[in-house]
Formats: sequence, structure tokens, C-alpha cells
Amino acid sequence: MGAVTPSGKMLARAMASHVDPDAPGPVIELGPGTGAVTKALVARGIHPSRLVLVEFNPTFCRMLRTRYPEATVIQGDAYRINHLLGELLREPAAAVVSGLPLQTKPFKQRLQLVDEAFGLMAPDAPFVQFTYAVVTPIPKRAAVQATGSSLIWQNLPPARVWVYRKN
Repeated sequence: MGAVTPSGKMLARAMASHVDPDAPGPVIELGPGTGAVTKALVARGIHPSRLVLVEFNPTFCRMLRTRYPEATVIQGDAYRINHLLGELLREPAAAVVSGLPLQTKPFKQRLQLVDEAFGLMAPDAPFVQFTYAVVTPIPKRAAVQATGSSLIWQNLPPARVWVYRKN
């Protein structure tokens, strides 16, 4: 768990706003925790049956399975996304939404996660990540376009959303 408190409604809505509900394919959420962003994704129009929720904490997995029985809940380490989802997905993902505390992981591990996620996604699909840090948790590279939001002051602590797309 990387947050002091679950994501606030404003942050969750900001993250979900980058997911196109009409784009085909599953929507993968990494580190859904108690489901604040999951709830915002459903409110955005993502049917729960399209959700693939990857959570490490078994208690949170049980909670998510109860709240979203139509979703696919995978208990495991999201940093092994290819291992967990490579055989499971029948089509490219419409988006990956991450609540993982990327800043706590080594640089190489962050890049590997995003690169593996891009390998599971449709060509223009977004990788959506929030951070409490001032800078992007995934350093900008020529192969990846990165766009950051303004600071979301209504969240505790204030956070920003970064959206990454493969060029």
C-alpha cells in the first residue's frame, strides 16, 4: 500500500477521465486497494465485467470480489504483469490505470512495468498513473509521450495524474 489514505473522489475521477469507455478491450487496474478508482471507472461507464483488477493484498482482493463480482480480480504482484495477465487477456487492453506507489521502486523496475503494460495494451491506449511527487514517476523518453495534470488539491495529500502513451 503506497497511500496514507485511499484516493479521494477528485483524484479517482481525474484518473478515470482518461479512460475511454467506448474503447474496446479490458481495463486493467494495478493496485486498486479499496476500490476508490475502481468505483470512478464504473461511474465513468466501464462495465465491471471489463475490469481486470490486480491487487497484492488478499483482504483487499476479497473486498473487491464482493463489491465487483463481475470483475476479474487477480491476487498478485503487479510488477509481474506479463506473468499474471499475458495468458489471460483475449484482446489488447483499452487502458491501464495504476495506483501503485511507483516512486518507491527502482527506476529500472518502473520502466519494465510500463513497457510490459504497453505490450498488453492497444496502440493508443493510456497508462494512467497518479503521484504525490512533483515530477513524473516514469521519466520522459522518446518512445513515450507523457502528460501531467495540474495538482489536485482536493486529494489528501495533493496529487497529480500522469498519462503515458506510446509514440
